[in-house]
Amino acid sequence: MNCTVAVIQMDPVLGDVPANIRTHIRAAEQAALKGANVVVFPELSLTGYTVKDLAADLAFDPYSDPLLRPLQRLSKKVTIVAGGIIQGDDHGIYNAGICFDGGETVHVHRKIYTPTYGLFEEGRYFSSGRSVEAFQTRHGRFGILVCEDMWHPSLPYLAVLDGAEVIFSLTASPTRVGPSDGDLDNKTINHEHQRSFARLFSSYMIFANRVGFEDGVNFWGGSAVFAPDGERLAEARLFEKDVITARLNSTSVRRARRVSRHVLDERPDIVMENLRRILDKTR
Repeated sequence: MNCTVAVIQMDPVLGDVPANIRTHIRAAEQAALKGANVVVFPELSLTGYTVKDLAADLAFDPYSDPLLRPLQRLSKKVTIVAGGIIQGDDHGIYNAGICFDGGETVHVHRKIYTPTYGLFEEGRYFSSGRSVEAFQTRHGRFGILVCEDMWHPSLPYLAVLDGAEVIFSLTASPTRVGPSDGDLDNKTINHEHQRSFARLFSSYMIFANRVGFEDGVNFWGGSAVFAPDGERLAEARLFEKDVITARLNSTSVRRARRVSRHVLDERPDIVMENLRRILDKTR
């Protein structure tokens, strides 16, 4: 792996997939002209977040829908990771992260943890995925997780065990008001979280958050890229559209995993044995 990633911090048009695709195309083309090999967008970047009862109407087949052909064609030039609503073979509707590479859709991650508490009501509209897989592209082996998925350490753990050197965290994080020491609490918490996972899993963490207002909800931005040693390589502005870039390479992953061997020494067999024991106790 040796590539440049661009994170597009955007404000999608709610419910207008064709308009959002045009925005994706323009942003990806501009990023590619500036040297980006991989372009990453936030959660539900193709549809907007607060879709509610529109979810079924906005859902598409991530492999064959004609709407996506411009993104697939452009992916011959630059790999694209975006968020959208997909139709499952089981007829469920899923909040998903999608990767386009080499002219086709190469991977779809169905969001596993669909929050339904506080401001969130995803469980009313989306089914939940059940699989975490790393996947191969021209530029390296990656993993995709969507927002709440990153708050469950088992999921990045599984992606890294499956060979991911980079995890894309597609996010739509709303602003919450609380006590602060001058910095935005959301940014502090999320950046500490991403940095910790970067160190623990000796992998790049690409945090792609959105901005804008929808249905009275504000999204704060602050997208960032963290290196395998936890260093913050790039950070986007708060509350504004922005583009950040960073260089990724396998050498940094290799160095981090050899200097601190916890990923290389991990024992998934022990995890499996104890998970079976714990599950047996609860039956």
